[in-house]
This record gives sequence, C-alpha cells and structure tokens, in this order.
Amino acid sequence: MAFLADGQERIGAVRRVEGDRVVIYVENAGEFPVPSSAIVGVHSRKVMLDPARLERRMLDAIGHQHDAEDPKLAG
Repeated sequence: MAFLADGQERIGAVRRVEGDRVVIYVENAGEFPVPSSAIVGVHSRKVMLDPARLERRMLDAIGHQHDAEDPKLAG
C-alpha cells in the first residue's frame, strides 16, 4: 500500500516496479508512475510518498478517489 504520511488513510496500491519508478494504482483513477525520488520510506509493507514530488494529476486523483462511493452504505 502507498501512503502520504504514517497513520493516514492509504492513497493507493503499488502495482509494480519499473526501473527507477513504481507504478501506483489510485482507486477510480488508474495507474500513475511515481519516481523513486518521491519515495521517502518503506516499512511494514507500506510505501511512504512525498506529496511535493507527485504530479498534480495524481494528487487530484487522490483527492477524488472516494467520489463514487455511496455515503448511505457506510460500513
């Protein structure tokens, strides 16, 4: 899983590693290539990312990943 900060909700899932980048899947938006320079840490099966080093379109997707959820189906 990928996170912007420890203790926060996950923002996506690591799909694969391609050379000097990882590909992160963001729900309702698809896959995004993330340069290894944006990875600030890896521990406990978590990849921590620096939001200042992510593309604007990925940050926008992260902000809208739950838009399609039905609030009446809270669980």
